[in-house]
Amino acid sequence: RAGTIRFRGRRIDGRPAYRIARAGIGLVPEGRQIFPNLSVEENLVAAARGRGWDLAAVYGLFPRLAERRDNPGTRLSGGEQQMLAIGRALMTNPRLLILDEATEGLAPVIRSDIWACIRRLRELGQSLLIIDAGLEALLAVCDRHYIIDRGRIAWHGDGEAFRAEAGALQRRYLSV
Repeated sequence: RAGTIRFRGRRIDGRPAYRIARAGIGLVPEGRQIFPNLSVEENLVAAARGRGWDLAAVYGLFPRLAERRDNPGTRLSGGEQQMLAIGRALMTNPRLLILDEATEGLAPVIRSDIWACIRRLRELGQSLLIIDAGLEALLAVCDRHYIIDRGRIAWHGDGEAFRAEAGALQRRYLSV
């Protein structure tokens, strides 16, 4: 509600979503929000922008999507829809990929697949901002951690610092 948001030295707060995307930010929204009546391939092509990530690269990361390329979004499982949402965001060739609740509501085996994908993206040098309740998975994959309380950064540090204060942080900020 207040303050500014800067990305690569430029203010992006208040800008329309398409301008933020053009600035190099890709979003995998909570709830996936794929185009249900479009095929997997149509969902991916609709987001394609520039060089870098293309159909072959996304299908290489998610072979299941290649197998279902002609299926409409309505015929995909929740995990496949999440893979499609990630693939669609990658097709914009983002400098920063934001994943909002990337594993919410997914079966444990699919959750594991999504975290493996996130680790692979990290290995490829993709900048990631991940919002997720899977604390152990976050600690295993992220360099920096932030706890936001009522819109303000209440704590930040690396995984080692978090583990050192885990009990107190969980009691104060992360428990219901």
